[in-house]
Formats: sequence, structure tokens, C-alpha cells
Amino acid sequence: MAGVIDTSEFRKGMKIEIDGEPFEIVEFQHVKPGKGSAFVRTSIRSLLSGRVLQPTMKSGDKVGRPDIEEKEMQYLYLQGEDYYFMDTKNYEQTFVNGAVLNEAKNFLKENINVSILFYNGKAIGVSLPNSVDLKVTKCDPGVRGDTVSGATKPATLETGFVVNVPLFINEGDVLKIDTREGGKYLTRVAVV
Repeated sequence: MAGVIDTSEFRKGMKIEIDGEPFEIVEFQHVKPGKGSAFVRTSIRSLLSGRVLQPTMKSGDKVGRPDIEEKEMQYLYLQGEDYYFMDTKNYEQTFVNGAVLNEAKNFLKENINVSILFYNGKAIGVSLPNSVDLKVTKCDPGVRGDTVSGATKPATLETGFVVNVPLFINEGDVLKIDTREGGKYLTRVAVV
């Protein structure tokens, strides 16, 4: 533990440590009741397991500051279940197991830069850019005259991820995919 954080310092997205486990603050609310002492309602997500807890803490309580480091790294390749990354500053390589990456592995393509979160020197998560450009490798062709408003079809991207796209999308098109909402189609990218 690298210090302490007072509940008055809580901010959304802040990393804290409780009982030796790192958490991220999802939501918090300072409450001052008419009677009694003030307290803080929080909603925190574990950075190790992903579970969400909702503890209530007294105003002025202290929690730990976790030993967390975030590094800018470039995705290189996949070998078995391990995804290899290179530090963009000192060119050191490290790997992250696919189980740790969860849904992020659906959007990883070679040479993409990501932020990897390390807790006590061990990789525990990855933060992707808000959107990535991926090529469509398999998709049913659009039928002329099939212009139903809002209709979609499945398309397989170069990472193997399947996303629903509008009917006018064809194989070979490059799409902008939102990584925050589980892989939602945003737009077609003009390839120059």
C-alpha cells in the first residue's frame, strides 16, 4: 500500500485499496443527514475480479492507495492464450493472459496502442482507445433494393469478433467500432 486516501478526496475513476484488493470508484455520494455524522455511499468495482460492491463509509475514513501503474504499450501478437505487448518507452515486452483481457481481446489488432494496468508488478487489465478501425473479413453481400430502415446483418471482423452492421456494409470495408459499449458499429471508414 502506497499511502492513504481520505473519503473527502474520492473521485469517479479513482483507484483505491480495501483489504488488500484494488478497486475503482464507479460512483460516490457524500451524505450529510440532519442527525448523526456524515457518511459516503460508494459503488466500487474490483480491478481483479470485476465484482461490484457498495460499501458505506463514515466521513473521514481512510482507505489505501494501491500500488498501481499504468503503462502505454503496443500490442504485438498472440501466442497460445497469451497476448504480447511492448512498452513504447523502453521496448520491454510483457504478456497478458486472455482471461485478464475479457472483452478487450475482441478489439486487439497488431500495432494498436493500449494502456495496461499493473498492480504490484502484475498486469491486471487493459484500457483500449474509445474506438478502433477493423476490417470486415466475412459478411453476406447487400441485396440491391433491400433498404429496410434500421435493418442489420452480422459481419465478422479481422479479430474474429462478430458485430451487427447495416445492410450496405460489404467484405473488405473498414469499420469504426466503439470499444466501450461491447463492440457497437459506429461508421464505415473511408480507406485512402
